[in-house]
Amino acid sequence: MVTKATFALLVAAFPLALAAPLTGSNSELRLIKTSEDDVGQWVTEQEKFDRFTSKNIGFIDITDIKDDEVLSILSRPPSDTSLNTRAVTYPTRVEHVDEAQSLIAKVSTSGPQSWLTTFTQFTTRHYRSTTGTQASAWLFDQVSTIASARPEITVQRFTHTWNQPSIIARLPGASSNLIIVGAHMDSTAGSTTARSPGADDNGSGSVTILEALRVIAQSDFTPQNTIEFHWYSGEEGGLLGSQAIFSNYKSTGKTVLAMLNQDMTGFSPSNQLAVYTDNVDAALTQYVRVIATQYTGAAPLTTRCGYGCSDHASARSNGFPSAFVNEDTFERSNPSIHTAGDSLDKIQWPAVLRHAKFTVGFLVEASYL
Repeated sequence: MVTKATFALLVAAFPLALAAPLTGSNSELRLIKTSEDDVGQWVTEQEKFDRFTSKNIGFIDITDIKDDEVLSILSRPPSDTSLNTRAVTYPTRVEHVDEAQSLIAKVSTSGPQSWLTTFTQFTTRHYRSTTGTQASAWLFDQVSTIASARPEITVQRFTHTWNQPSIIARLPGASSNLIIVGAHMDSTAGSTTARSPGADDNGSGSVTILEALRVIAQSDFTPQNTIEFHWYSGEEGGLLGSQAIFSNYKSTGKTVLAMLNQDMTGFSPSNQLAVYTDNVDAALTQYVRVIATQYTGAAPLTTRCGYGCSDHASARSNGFPSAFVNEDTFERSNPSIHTAGDSLDKIQWPAVLRHAKFTVGFLVEASYL
């Protein structure tokens, strides 16, 4: 186990790896970790893609992380159960089936098909690209329009040091404790101009939680806990947007009871959800499994995706319980992601529908935690 103290020793032992290079433009170099044991390596944005993303190697950009506790957690094995997360007791069974099913009956793929058609027409949603910023603005408008059905739902941009903001929609509950569903909005195929429709990765996840928001917004459902819908910028750059948001939540003392991440929901050869078991909260993950079984009609598959594979890792490293549900096992991942071939015509809409129904079921059940 790598503790906070031992991480400090790693920093002392490998100063050249962690210090900014003495030559070249530091503004163009980013410090990333590809595993718990990786003390850090400086790379360019293009090298992130060429060396890691294109080879399905996960990484986390730690350049701007100043919190020693977070850095320590990012250097611990995923099996480490000593993380300082809020103790939450999750139910062992679903308890609000009738209420959830009444909302699930309103879920459809009509909206998601329309939204994803537009979302994939942006040349790329790369977080540093002009069209990526335009895509975020378009998505903000869609979220705002849907949320306007209920005046109590607020929608805000969460701005970053790059131009593509993340988006947060919030439905207040009787408690300020948070239940969060999240998905990243950005896409990549390498450069800021390379065609990257990102239909599955992660346009599918983005429209999945947008559909869940639509159903909730058009209902009179009143949650006990506050519900948030997150669309993260910069996931493909190393979980940048989600790390910034959860760092903010940690520093401002927010209480997150559950964060559910969905990264890709539209390609499922197995026709089943998959629950990921690494870099997540084990108790929350078991609760998610119970909910998924109830509201999809089948027990989800079990798999792992490795270090820094998506935004749930940001919640976890900041001390919040997180879970990750995906379209299929890691071994059956969509082969077209991170290319121009990740296109709208390849989306399997029954898979998106399955995830959207599950998401609504999760929100109803978790709202009572």
